[in-house]
Amino acid sequence: MEKKIAVIDYGMGNLKNVKNAFNFLGYSAKITGDFEDIKNATYLVLPGVGGFKDAMATLKRKGLVNPIKDAITEGKKFLGICLGMQLLFETSEEFGYSEGLGIFKGKVVKFDENIVNLIPHIGWNDIEILKPSEEFKGIENKSFFYFLHSYYCVPEEDIAAAACDYYGKFTACVKKDNIFACQFHPEKSHKEGLALLKNFIES
Repeated sequence: MEKKIAVIDYGMGNLKNVKNAFNFLGYSAKITGDFEDIKNATYLVLPGVGGFKDAMATLKRKGLVNPIKDAITEGKKFLGICLGMQLLFETSEEFGYSEGLGIFKGKVVKFDENIVNLIPHIGWNDIEILKPSEEFKGIENKSFFYFLHSYYCVPEEDIAAAACDYYGKFTACVKKDNIFACQFHPEKSHKEGLALLKNFIES
């Protein structure tokens, strides 16, 4: 079956880096905000760099909320990256209360400024793999990935696949059925990041 990868364009940054990473691996990926492209894709990627509230407003304005939910319900492989992971949850406290896509039960909260000395969490950090997943094939536990975020996800269901320690542990990856999402940026994480993207497509 042809691998049709749609990188969902909803006005947030980092789209080209994600597309280029798939191209480097030999896959054809299309940046698109078109309903038909999303409907016809076999793999969907929701990337993102930016604010939760603005991202949700753009998804609604472009009419992309239902196509995303439909694709997930249909069982299409779905990858959320950074903000794209956070949007899968019910709510976020970023710039006030906002509702997300509600695919996962849980919320997005800011690092506690009374505990965390440096916000945002930026740069390389290792992850602890909590559950086996096809996406981690060939990736050693405690491998390093590139992070850039001030908020993190707090799942209220048993979906955490990896954790990261930044002044305390937080959820770095989640996995449920056909959905995998990561707080870090695999497209900026060199060999391990490329391996994860390849595993996502090939698993």
